[in-house]
Amino acid sequence: MEKCFSGEDLREELVPVSHNRCSTKTCEKIIDTIRNDKVKENEHQESRDVVTKGIVSDLQHYEKQLQEVDAELEKLYHFLGCTLTTIPGVNITTAVKMLAEIGDINRFSNASKLAQFAGIAPLKLSSAGKGTDKASKQGNRRLQATMYFLAVQMIQVSSKGTARNPAFRAYYDGRIAEGKNGQKVLICISRRLINIIYGMLKSGTEYRMPEVKESNTDSDKM
Repeated sequence: MEKCFSGEDLREELVPVSHNRCSTKTCEKIIDTIRNDKVKENEHQESRDVVTKGIVSDLQHYEKQLQEVDAELEKLYHFLGCTLTTIPGVNITTAVKMLAEIGDINRFSNASKLAQFAGIAPLKLSSAGKGTDKASKQGNRRLQATMYFLAVQMIQVSSKGTARNPAFRAYYDGRIAEGKNGQKVLICISRRLINIIYGMLKSGTEYRMPEVKESNTDSDKM
């Protein structure tokens, strides 16, 4: 590493791959650690360097390929006239992943059919007059995982305390306050997202953020 290589220089390299979590101070610590490393001559160091350069070259090649694929996916997404990226937390990659699994939305007569396809439709089990919800173990696991991940995104809160989706966050907090299991609440949110996505794909409309009213019963109205 060149002596003139600064913490800011390293930060510019690491920010894209660290999702903007690598500070200049952290980079300066990395550089200081390397400069203070007393082990300069390792056995077979030349061979190690060749292998390391080869790995770096491969990673750069794959990164370029991924950028090209992302560019083509973006073209395809806009060609389809899709509106899923208007949902907070849904980027083009996530939207295309959902589209690839769902296919033609018209092959599903209603949102419930799509939920069954994704394996997100909760099964209602009854015992001694008491009902309980249980997630289905069948369905498209890739779509199921994507929807669950999206549900997690919906309830995220920023460091400033701002909810990504206030309506879903309010629903989640309300159910948790009632003593509900967090994972099961996320499955319910996934099911709600299926309804929303089905409607958006059928009508071509954009996502509209629901208003959250100051009421203790709002979480039950979602």
